[in-house]
Amino acid sequence: MRRRTRDDWTGVALQALAEGGVAAVAVEPLAARLGATKGSAYWHFPNREALLKAALERWEREHTEAVIELVESVDGPAARLRLLFATVLEAVEHSAVELAMLAAKDHPVVSPVLERVTERRVGYLEVLFRELGFGGGAARQRALLAYSIYLGQAQLMSATPDVVGSPRALLEETLAAVTGRG
Repeated sequence: MRRRTRDDWTGVALQALAEGGVAAVAVEPLAARLGATKGSAYWHFPNREALLKAALERWEREHTEAVIELVESVDGPAARLRLLFATVLEAVEHSAVELAMLAAKDHPVVSPVLERVTERRVGYLEVLFRELGFGGGAARQRALLAYSIYLGQAQLMSATPDVVGSPRALLEETLAAVTGRG
């Protein structure tokens, strides 16, 4: 039997979270999925909450910080905003974790991560809108609007993808709506 790593455990925990919400992140069923013992989980994590926290922190790194890093690799705020929306709309399968987290927003492990990620993302969007020439209050409002649109699109694309239609057309309409430039 192969020794399971911390990444193995956080990966399977994220998969379970996406499929069944916070309640699905339970050591015994995750161990069965991995073909491991419960002891393997407890080797890496003192308890279930620590496993959940580590999985959410991994998700935060991969789906917030890494995306921002990718977006920062292109020049100009308009190009960065386009790449940001294109990246998150193309990866709708990754939104399942976020949607599960929103459903569990009051959970003591989920709540601080969700709050931190939301503020980081809205703050980053606000910077982009300021760079596009919007003043402080307007930049913040555009950032909130853009993030709300993303969350709504993630929900729609997850629940009713046929209703949404073309992701490319949706991207263009979204960018026009949030920038006021059509």
